[in-house]
Amino acid sequence: MPSAPPPRERLVTVIARDPALRVDGRIVRAQIAIPAETLAPGPVGYRVEVIDYDASNDTLYLPRPLPPGDDDPFAAYSDRQLLEDPLFHRHNAYALAMRTLARFEHALGRRIGWGFPGHRLKVAPHAFADANAFYSEEDYALLFGYFPGRQGTVYTCLSHDVVVHETTHALVDGLRTRYTEPSSPDQAAFHEAFADVVALLSVFALPSVVELMLPGRGPKVDVGALTAESLRASMLFGLAHELGDEIGAVRGQPLRRSLELRPRPDYLDLDEYREPHRRGEVLVAAMLTAFIETWVARLKALVEQRPDVDRARAVEEGRDIADTLLTSAIRAIDYAPPVDLEFGDYLSAFVTADREIRPGDARYGLRERVRAACAAYGIRPASPLAGGYWQPPARDFDYRRTHFEPMQRDADEVFHFVVENAAALGCDPEAFTRVTSVRPCLRIGPDGFALRETVCEYVQTLEILAGELGDVDVRRPAGMPADQRLRLYGGGILIFDEYGRVKFHVHNRFRSPRQSRRLKYLWEHGFFTPAAAARLHFSSLHRRRASGTDQDLREAW
Repeated sequence: MPSAPPPRERLVTVIARDPALRVDGRIVRAQIAIPAETLAPGPVGYRVEVIDYDASNDTLYLPRPLPPGDDDPFAAYSDRQLLEDPLFHRHNAYALAMRTLARFEHALGRRIGWGFPGHRLKVAPHAFADANAFYSEEDYALLFGYFPGRQGTVYTCLSHDVVVHETTHALVDGLRTRYTEPSSPDQAAFHEAFADVVALLSVFALPSVVELMLPGRGPKVDVGALTAESLRASMLFGLAHELGDEIGAVRGQPLRRSLELRPRPDYLDLDEYREPHRRGEVLVAAMLTAFIETWVARLKALVEQRPDVDRARAVEEGRDIADTLLTSAIRAIDYAPPVDLEFGDYLSAFVTADREIRPGDARYGLRERVRAACAAYGIRPASPLAGGYWQPPARDFDYRRTHFEPMQRDADEVFHFVVENAAALGCDPEAFTRVTSVRPCLRIGPDGFALRETVCEYVQTLEILAGELGDVDVRRPAGMPADQRLRLYGGGILIFDEYGRVKFHVHNRFRSPRQSRRLKYLWEHGFFTPAAAARLHFSSLHRRRASGTDQDLREAW
């Protein structure tokens, strides 16, 4: 008799946000669906490998296999077992990393590679005795620390936010490698801000957490309590304050800070917000405001003249809005330029990506609320078009010498297209040009129809002396010596439709005011000194963020 096909997903128990978040004295948990796969003890799967090595004690803890069977082995665990059993610690980190990977692959419609050679991301749940956790590109790993707290040891691998945040760093590093290289203050802040957005929306998509955001505890929610201010206050006291200061030693309380950061259009012009983690808080606050405003508007539309709304329905709507916002936030990466990112670029990428897969937005009005929330915090779309959408190419391209079928997978064929259309694309003929990725995508819209696209990335680099900047229409920063060696970056994203025609060309060129701003910013912040690092270091960025001290950009980069 033929056997049943193996399951594609399995349910596992994880801590819903953090062990400090409790209801009636019990840790809030959630069952999440993750890809089912054959696991070796560790656990070790095809994309994530848990290695429980503690560098502080120079100790490697031997892996333990899961109990046999497909049932969730941790569903019946007590709170004490969750906190004390290293086996659960390992599987909590593994499950959240795999769920985040699956969430990105679902949103982008393809498999995603890490930002390093190899297939597996290593995860060390007890890596060192320190209040820190970070993604290490050099080690191909997520490293989670532990430290003494007021009521016992605090394990960062048990924080939902922290694990998803660090996994997001690893995924963005694979999607946009240049985002960790020196550029604008926005690009320095984006990695942290985007990881916070993904982490918070991932938590908000869990019903057990969404319920805690609503005021009261009965089966109905009073309509009078459904305001943005009351919901913000409920989230602040129901979620942010519950965590206290202990896990804030690792992440700096992004939920609390984003809830308390009220709209103000000049944040990005203030010196305080030139520093990466403070600047990132502005984008997080804008996205969180959009989530709250959308949720409140949706609930009020449901109740009409009634005095209350069913709590279960309110939870369902909040979860769906968080999930929709998260999907579009991830898809926006494909529509963002590969170099010199600014927040306005990301906003235009978000609304364009959302419109492509969800043309109708009547149910949530999500795009308008994201635009309005960003505007309230001083973030304007980079595109001048109405609505902030990216503009389709203004010039026709020559497709006569290239073939679309190989262009869906072959970087050489895409490079052929770039060379044939260099003038139309605005490529600099003196720069070194390389196609860095070719990614065919299949995305399914809410109407069930498929959206097929091929997303191709090319990058240009130009080695130049500061004294030669005038030749490429770039201003030399005041005080920079003429013999200072520089590397300029340009490049773009080509999005081909299912017929092989360019839908969008999202790019940043060498010859632009943005390049002058970039060099001025880096020169003023000491990047060109010998002490500066060549890429963004997440360990130092997180340590500075948690301590609340000003970031030394020479250390962060």
